[in-house]
Amino acid sequence: MQDNKNMATQKFPLQGVRGKRIIISGGGTGGHIFPAVAIANALKKLDPATEILFVGALGRMEMEKVPAAGYKIIGLSIQGIQRGSILKNLMFPIKLANSVRAALKIIKDFKPDAAVGVGGYASGPLLYAASLKGIPTLIQEQNSYAGITNKWLGKKAKKICVAFDGMEQFFPADRILKTGNPIRRDSVNTAGKHMQALELFKLSPHKKTVLVLGGSLGARTLNNSIQAGLDKFIAADIQVIWQTGKTYYKGIIEQLGENYHPNIKITEFLNRMDLAYAAADLIISRAGAGTIAELCVLKKPVILVPSPNVAEDHQTKNALALVQENAAKFVADRDAAEKLVDKTIELLNDKEKQKKLSDNIGKLAMPNADEVIAKEVIQITINN
Repeated sequence: MQDNKNMATQKFPLQGVRGKRIIISGGGTGGHIFPAVAIANALKKLDPATEILFVGALGRMEMEKVPAAGYKIIGLSIQGIQRGSILKNLMFPIKLANSVRAALKIIKDFKPDAAVGVGGYASGPLLYAASLKGIPTLIQEQNSYAGITNKWLGKKAKKICVAFDGMEQFFPADRILKTGNPIRRDSVNTAGKHMQALELFKLSPHKKTVLVLGGSLGARTLNNSIQAGLDKFIAADIQVIWQTGKTYYKGIIEQLGENYHPNIKITEFLNRMDLAYAAADLIISRAGAGTIAELCVLKKPVILVPSPNVAEDHQTKNALALVQENAAKFVADRDAAEKLVDKTIELLNDKEKQKKLSDNIGKLAMPNADEVIAKEVIQITINN
């Protein structure tokens, strides 16, 4: 497996390859969409003449977010396998076949030089159709445990860009490149913003601050665990920036009120992630691959509480990959109500442990993933 160390500055033979046409497929969640847009932006930065077309799944988040980022997108009528519902899966083979046919037409019309899959429902049919037409493909596998679709697509992919070691168990070793996951650069640009961040959240510089991230929709376990432990945080004079997510915000505010306590800042959504990160001395988060990539760049102590409700339980595997490097603390979702707040306070009182975690997670940072992946996309068009 290759590594991207020093590859962001590697010179590729880009002369004479202006105006490449690239399809980027996938989405479904912000964790897939943000990296996809970052790769697209990096491709445009390499060569403004590059033409980029996104292919997503109808009704999913990418159909709104991608146009907002300035790119054209076409939707496929595709869904994933619905666990526990035979009835909902009856239409899956038909939708899959129709999506492959639609993807073949998109490829015929757009005539791409390469196709990139970032995960999500649409990447399967699109990359399969591309391989049928001899279009070189690149997979961006974000997680430490590859899903069934990517493992299958990886057999024909020219390059598989990964974020974790040990991915040879899923993909051909000679086509793997460890690039890391693309990050939202504006979100991790925290240098010199600590005091500005504390002012925004009306927090004291003389107290420790915990940032709780439950994602845009929220995480029930995190919210319940934090709410149950609020008295402990207040008794320890610890400040909390608590992002509840859209699903849970109203109910929490109805129970606690908008101004529950000066140390506890409850918010539905964080418009300035850079300032939220900058304010934090410690971060509690789920273990999505994109979030982990940002946390590595931030170099702050982290407690990960993986969501158990994801395919192949990949968040747990992502989190354990950091724990093995002594780069994060781990609390299982089922144990969070009992242990999360106590472990948080314990870690905040252990400066030596905090420093060790910060140093180790920082060693895993790969901040130029978008640039490296974009250059690999161009490279496979040259070598095809």
